[in-house]
Amino acid sequence: MKDLFKHASSSWVKYDRYEWKKDKNNKFYITPAPNAMPKIYDPLKEYQQMVLDALNVGLMIRTSSKRKIREAIMEFVTKYGLLGLMTALPTTPSFIDYKAVYLPTNHFLREEVMDTQKYLSYFFPFEKPDFFKNGKDSLWNINGDRTMIALAMTFRKEPEAQVMCFMRNYAERYDWLEQTFQDWSFTFLSSFLFYEEDEEMDEDTRDIYRQGMAAFGGIAPNYHIELWERPTIVWDFHSLLLAIQMMFSFMLADETSSLRLCKYCMKAFFAKSDDEDFCSPGCEANYEKENEK
Repeated sequence: MKDLFKHASSSWVKYDRYEWKKDKNNKFYITPAPNAMPKIYDPLKEYQQMVLDALNVGLMIRTSSKRKIREAIMEFVTKYGLLGLMTALPTTPSFIDYKAVYLPTNHFLREEVMDTQKYLSYFFPFEKPDFFKNGKDSLWNINGDRTMIALAMTFRKEPEAQVMCFMRNYAERYDWLEQTFQDWSFTFLSSFLFYEEDEEMDEDTRDIYRQGMAAFGGIAPNYHIELWERPTIVWDFHSLLLAIQMMFSFMLADETSSLRLCKYCMKAFFAKSDDEDFCSPGCEANYEKENEK
């Protein structure tokens, strides 16, 4: 597992500042702040910390105040960028090439088929993109913003919708982001508790855990190989959500993974040894003190 992504690469975009905005229906969104500058980075270079941060945001949702949860989600987005939900939800990230958007079962939208313009409105609630769609034909205009033109040129080989996820007026609903982090933490807890408490569980409880784990998944990413200093696998994730989900899946399935759940504070951490149950000496001391009583 340690070397799984050693000779791999991918690309995503994050802005240096984000802000909260509320739409006409009082739904909160996170969107790049005015005049914020984009930066292209490789999420595979820090995949372990990224997965750990995502899990801990989800784990805190059960016990923390709304204010702390909002701060944690904004901190994650500022560090890694928005998740690219717009390209993660449909059956294909190239949905703009089709007459309509096709959606598998998800937490957010009940429709299985949706008009493209309507679907885009969920992610551009404040400033609509200069976009025209007629059947399979589409036209998107970003003239006048040199930074956006540069991003579009950099990712010109990617699906058009992915590039739109990097635009300044793209936004993601807060409640959708919160649900996504919570789903990841539920998957982690299910995996951890299934083996940790195996002897204490009845078969019905085991089946619940198995069913919950079976529901975890998504559209498989594509990849290709490029000849750099050495042959390098380049993953075509098309959304940060899919990147995190795939990296997290490999970590769950890897028997040598050191990903653990702290026995005291219930945070995810990387253990330095197989018998390590606490994320810090302080948590271990507090656990022992409370169990002495």
